[in-house]
Parts: sequence; C-alpha cells; structure tokens
Amino acid sequence: MKREESLKHIKAAKEPYDFCIIGGGATGLGAAVDAASRGHSVVLLEQADFAKGTSSRSTKLVHGGVRYLQQGNVSLVLEALRERGRLTKNAPHLVHDLSFVIPNYSWWEGPFYGIGMKVYDHLAGKLGLGPSRWLSKNETVERIPTVETESLTGGVMYHDGQFDDSRLAVNLAQTAAGLGAHIVNYAKCTGLTKSDDLVSGVEAIDLESGEELAINARCVINATGIFVDELRAKDDQSTKPMVTVSQGIHIVLPKEFLPGNSAIMIPKTADGRVLFAVPWHDCVVVGTTDTPLSDKALEPRALQEEVDFVMEHAAQYLTKDPTPEDVLSIFAGLRPLVSEGDDSDTAAISRDHTIIVSNSGLLTVTGGKWTTYRKMAEDVIDQAEMVAGVDQKRCETESLQIQGWTRKEIPEENLRPYGADAQAIRALNEATQIHPKLTLTVAEVRWHVREEMARTVEDVLARRCRGLLLNARASIEAAPEVARIIAEEAGHDEAWISKQVEEFTQLAKGYVFGDPASVASA
Repeated sequence: MKREESLKHIKAAKEPYDFCIIGGGATGLGAAVDAASRGHSVVLLEQADFAKGTSSRSTKLVHGGVRYLQQGNVSLVLEALRERGRLTKNAPHLVHDLSFVIPNYSWWEGPFYGIGMKVYDHLAGKLGLGPSRWLSKNETVERIPTVETESLTGGVMYHDGQFDDSRLAVNLAQTAAGLGAHIVNYAKCTGLTKSDDLVSGVEAIDLESGEELAINARCVINATGIFVDELRAKDDQSTKPMVTVSQGIHIVLPKEFLPGNSAIMIPKTADGRVLFAVPWHDCVVVGTTDTPLSDKALEPRALQEEVDFVMEHAAQYLTKDPTPEDVLSIFAGLRPLVSEGDDSDTAAISRDHTIIVSNSGLLTVTGGKWTTYRKMAEDVIDQAEMVAGVDQKRCETESLQIQGWTRKEIPEENLRPYGADAQAIRALNEATQIHPKLTLTVAEVRWHVREEMARTVEDVLARRCRGLLLNARASIEAAPEVARIIAEEAGHDEAWISKQVEEFTQLAKGYVFGDPASVASA
C-alpha cells in the first residue's frame, strides 16, 4: 500500500471512478473493500489518518450488543451477531473470543441475566463463540480475582468478540489497495463538483504537498462519520443536520487491576449504559460513557464528570480502587448517531446505520458500529451501484479474508496483530524495543512506513501500534526515536523530526490522566 502510487493513478485517471469514497474510518474502508472486491474502480480520501476519529477509539469489542437486546432491538442484535461470527473467520489474527462475567449482587440478577444471555446464545446460532452459564461465587472470583466480593452472590458468564480497531482499519485499507482501490490519507475533500445539478466528483487537496486534486466519479460516497453533515452542506446548504454526537471515554489501567483472562460487564449504570472492564494488550480498558455533545472534534477530550463517573464505577466493582497515578492513558471518542428529533438521551438512540441519497446523487452513510461495518458496506455499495448506473454485482465480502489473515500462532506477542505479515517484519531483523514500557520495535516502525502508509509519529504510536492508548507517558518518551526512524525511511530532515516530536508531545498530553490538556471544559 503506497500513497505515492495511489496519487499517481488518481492524477493520471482519464475516466471517472465508479466510486469516490470520502472518509477513512470503518465505514469508508469497508465500502472500499466491498466495491473493489466486486471489480469496481474506487478511490478513497481521508483528511487525516485511517481511523483517526471514532474508529480507533472504541471499547475494542466485536459484539452483538447486550443493551440492544434489553431495548428489544432484536434485528440489530441478530445482524451484529452474524457479523461478529463472520469477522472472527475473516480476520482471526485480530478478532478473538473473550469471556465476559456479569457479577451478581442481588438474588434476582442471576436468573434475569442468565436467561437473557441464553437468548443471546440462541440468536448467535452456529456463529456463536461459546455457551453462557451461571457461575457460583467462588467460580466468579476465580475468573475475576479482583472483583468486589462484598454482597457478591455469583455471576453469569457469556462470550463475545474482542479486536484491535485501528489495526483492523489499516488491514482493511491494505485489503482494498490489494484489490485495486486507490487509497490516500492526508487528502482533504474541499468541495463537490456538479454536472447538470448532479454530483460528478470532488475537489480535494493533498495536505502534504499542497497540490489540488480533481477527481471525477459516477457516485460520491460520504462516509465521514461525525462530519457527514458538513459534506452534505457542501452539496445543499439548506439541508438539515442528521447526526447528533455522543461522547464515550475510557481509562486504561495496568493489568493488575484485572489479572484474569475474563472481562467484567456491568449491564446498567447510572447513565443507562453498559460498562466494561476489558483486558486488552496486557492492560485493562474501562468504559464507556454516553454524553451528548454539540461540538465535534478530531481530538475530543473527556469531561471531568465523565472521568469521575468511570473512576467511581471502577472502584465500585474492583477490590483495588484506581487512583489518578494508576491510569496509563485516557481517551475519548465521538459516536455519530442519527437523530430523530430529541437527542437529549443519546443512550436511547439506535446504533443502526442510515443511508440517504440527496437529490444531486450524493450518497451519505452514517451511524452503525464497528461490528456491523461489513454489512454497512454491502448496503452502501448496493445503493451506490444504482446511483452510479454501473453493473450491479454480487457482494464478495462475507468470506473475504482480510490482509494479515492467518490461523497460525504467532509466538511474539508484539507481532500477533500483524498476522501473516509478522514473518516479513521478523525478516527485517530489527527487534530492538523502542521503549521498555512499549512492545514496539524498530522493525515495526519501518514496516508501518513502508507498507502501512504511516506518515507521522502519531500514525505510528496511536494507530499502527497502540502505544498512545496503552501508556501515554511512555509514548511521549518514545516519540524522538520513532521520529528518527520515520525520517530515515522517508528522507525527512532534523527540522521535520523536531516538529513531529513537538506536535506529538502536545497531542499526547491530552491522553495523560491529570494533565490539564486531557480534560475539556463542560
């Protein structure tokens, strides 16, 4: 996957692309894979880096959605469970089974949640990951040694999927490129072009060179997440906004807070959300919140009340109460939810996806979640084929293997997320760790630049590896060495290195718990 090659093809294109996709998150990348696998010509533009926004800030779960079952949205749960099963088969190097325990503190919780999880199992059918079962108090403590035991009566265990979100995004970009799509990050759509009042392409700018790009396409797909309304306004200034934004935050703790291999799931908190404490990359991710916001940002910050809420609930269900000094990182993400009028309670708004086509032919897709990205993409391209007037072709992604696919066990922990690509990284023979508290190696950074279109220190430390989310302070300390390696690979000078380190340090301070930059004003 080479950025320069994609730009070269885009500039030289004589005929319109079938599809021009704006947005390099889960939805846009999934659509690029789907369209390219059907044999269509595809270009995708991302204004920052792949999964820079919401798609790298999830709870790291591929799940059916227990809360949606409680809400009675059985169709969404069915779809998500089917897609969860497909994703475990299509990307086994990134998606795996994880057991969850619902601790019970009242006599009625065991039967209530136990029956609910049996329904969950039934809906998953042959694509289920494992059967749920009741646990005694001793079994619950055995699986979650640090769970709060006061008034504990037992638990209910069930199975769901876990994954690495931005690693999947990178692999989707590689998959799309391997199928012939032209993928470019740091290329911003600045406007839409029209012919006879119909959208016929986009105007864009290469943010690295400053060069303007003109791309013709039979259908433009707006997959810009929380920013879909901004692009819709470029098409029609009178259009009414369709997205409301909800923020979710997570704190990351050391493994000692949840030393077992099972996650904790709290079905209902004070704000009506499901709360998780999930083991991930030898740390523990605790979240999330659901806070309506009016502002949109690529780098959202947690509100103080959100921080207090997550810390309070972590202390409520864990025997060891986390302190600010324990927190390795704090990160926030914004969900694009399709508003139906009253957006004061974002927890009640459906997480299903919505597709609309404007009078000028701009196709917009928003909503949804990572688990259902493949089905969202299928629905989008089905619609886009009709808008573009191209041949309608069968979707090929239900069993399409994603870049890195392998079922072989990777012995090195740091190389497991790369799957089949681990062998090539190993062959670089540069296994020196960048930082003692990060698993990242010199070889990985070189691979990120050469094969995964990493352009900046942030691209490497935030999304190619997960250092920023797992240990913000260590990532700041690792930034100069990462910048030096990128500069070696890309031919940058000392001034570039200094600027990159400064920019990343300022950004990463927003992930350091307790730093003023990490908390937004209400």
